[in-house]
Amino acid sequence: MPDRTRRIVLAAILLLLALAVAQPYVTPLLYSADTPRSIAARGDLADAEKTTIALFERASPSVVHVFAQAAAQDRGLLDVENEAEESGGTQTGTGFVWDGAGHIVTNTHVVQAAAQSGGSVSVRMSSGEVVSATLVGMAPSYDLAVLRLGRTTRLPPPLALGTSADLKVGQSTFAIGNPFGLDHTLTTGVVSAVRRRMPTSEGRELSGVIQTDAAINPGNSGGPLLDSAGRLIGVNTAIVSPSGASAGIGFAIPVDVVNRVVPELIRAGRVRNPGIGIIAGQEATAARLGIDGVVILRVLRGSPAAQAGLRGVDAQSGTIGDVIISAGGQEVHRLADLTGAIAQAGVGASVDLSVLRDGQVRRVRVGTTDVAENRQ
Repeated sequence: MPDRTRRIVLAAILLLLALAVAQPYVTPLLYSADTPRSIAARGDLADAEKTTIALFERASPSVVHVFAQAAAQDRGLLDVENEAEESGGTQTGTGFVWDGAGHIVTNTHVVQAAAQSGGSVSVRMSSGEVVSATLVGMAPSYDLAVLRLGRTTRLPPPLALGTSADLKVGQSTFAIGNPFGLDHTLTTGVVSAVRRRMPTSEGRELSGVIQTDAAINPGNSGGPLLDSAGRLIGVNTAIVSPSGASAGIGFAIPVDVVNRVVPELIRAGRVRNPGIGIIAGQEATAARLGIDGVVILRVLRGSPAAQAGLRGVDAQSGTIGDVIISAGGQEVHRLADLTGAIAQAGVGASVDLSVLRDGQVRRVRVGTTDVAENRQ
């Protein structure tokens, strides 16, 4: 290689080495953003984003933060469901405006300890205003409660009502609440399942419950579950989670139940629970015996069931009397099926039952009466 070429190559190598060594020092001088950067044009939001934003802006003012303070001597009553956040003896949850009279709907388990102990309930509005509230009524069998606001500067509008009767799995859902005390949090998801069953604190089972994967966490209890039109389709009430935090399985009381129970609470302070006057046998025992239906353990004296001639288990021989296998034209496999049919009929109505007695199916029409739920 000629000397001239060798010198050029060597010079190039030395230059490259110099650049490599100098690069960490030169780059910050040339490219450091030591002044505010220019903002890139974003363009329009996606239609789905616009819909979600509009939904939240429209609905969130009607969602409130509920604080239920138990009386000091009864703080032990505060050990209720994991949904409600406990801090310093105060249960916190969510609620929403039901009507123009200032009624707020929330969960029973958010306010029950305060109600039973003579404690106090207050509500923080979306504006930040804190308003005292009084308990109008509770329906523990449905985990629903109604509060009435005291004097407030401005009452937000009630949420629009939808229906839960025609919900489809895969529909979008939107939950607004106060998880872990964080005000007005929006989470989104879909209807994961419908017609779920959920036990309540009164030993009953609520049927038709909505399952959603929208994140439901402690503090979301009593908040609204909305559809994509911003209509109320359920009241968030519970989660299934080993840790107590959202695991993608949340439940909401269907709005069709809410729309039946809440007006009754406002009107009478309690819910009339329709019944026929029987004590049902345990489902586990029936299953072990291979019985598909509700075994009548005992018929209450003077009840509609007694008047209709229904029979319970013979106390002397232990012989099974009647097994209810259908009610209101629907098959009955468990107690929730029966109570659902009776609830649909209502108090003072009648329901057609099919009962299995001595291997024969009999048709019986039974009246319904008010099985009063204890006032709390």
